[in-house]
Amino acid sequence: MQIVMFLVPLMLILVALGLLLFSWAVKNGQYDDMDGPAHRILYDDDKDMIPTESRIDKSEARKKTADSSESKPNQES
Repeated sequence: MQIVMFLVPLMLILVALGLLLFSWAVKNGQYDDMDGPAHRILYDDDKDMIPTESRIDKSEARKKTADSSESKPNQES
């Protein structure tokens, strides 16, 4: 019976703490956007990784400049 006298106030304190934390989260907007993160994973963000013509042209230009700089002999004396 003595343990009940200890556990009941402890339970009430924990419930009050939980309610305070929940009300703080609601006031700070933690539950405002419930669908955004769930839908964000479905967006197609791979467009950056797909090479386009302009990116291919730039990479070919870089290769050509790198090849031309390698083919020049060193003119150190």
